[in-house]
Amino acid sequence: MPARPISPETLRLIGAVQDALTERLSAQATVEERALFGCHAFMVDGKLCLAVKGEDLLVRLPPQDHTATAEQPAVRELDSRGGMPGYFWVEPAGYATRAQWEHWVDAALAYNPQAKASPRRRKK
Repeated sequence: MPARPISPETLRLIGAVQDALTERLSAQATVEERALFGCHAFMVDGKLCLAVKGEDLLVRLPPQDHTATAEQPAVRELDSRGGMPGYFWVEPAGYATRAQWEHWVDAALAYNPQAKASPRRRKK
């Protein structure tokens, strides 16, 4: 079965993340784009940093800031049961202005060096 076409809004958001990473990261940083959990994920130095699903932006932030971040408008937890602290969906209203956009991208990139990489699964 062929994959569903990606909406123009999603493609614009993916392009905006690509541009933001290009602007902010040095040539030494490794950025890998791949499909992950139904999203278009951006792995920075082997760690999930940002992702796009529809018009929502997934950001990975410090788990110790989880409660404060979860209370912000247009933000929802990746796992409502609390199983993924530090992972949040930001809805379009939450990144609509340049300042909001830069806040989320910069916060995710600032946390990335401290984030733990998930171990690679071995193929059977």
